[in-house]
Amino acid sequence: MIRSAYAVTVSVLLAVGTLGGCGTVAERADDVRDTAAVFEKALTEGAYDRVCAVLAPATLDELEQSSGSPCPQAVGEESLKPGGGVQRTDVYGNQARTVLSSDTLFLSHFTSGWKVVAAGCAPRPKVPYQCAIKGG
Repeated sequence: MIRSAYAVTVSVLLAVGTLGGCGTVAERADDVRDTAAVFEKALTEGAYDRVCAVLAPATLDELEQSSGSPCPQAVGEESLKPGGGVQRTDVYGNQARTVLSSDTLFLSHFTSGWKVVAAGCAPRPKVPYQCAIKGG
């Protein structure tokens, strides 16, 4: 079971960058929330293949390499709990953070849409987030 946590540096993931893609900030935030909802619904239903479908490529690769198992099995072994409803979404260029009731997701925009870069993330005072699933 993957137990190594990952410190996601918020200043890197949420760095203000050049806006990429189409749409207004509100439309982009809606797209991020939609992706987070797909991730959470799949996680709640134990549909780990659908969880894997919304992971960023590097995150999927890291998860499979770390566990030595295909993504759906690795997600199941991780015992990641659903994070609940969306409390807040912040979009900065091609990076986003979605704060859920009991989790935080970090996402990036790809040509195929928004993908989850890190999940199972907990904030820590004055240091980067600690994440259960993350990209390399």
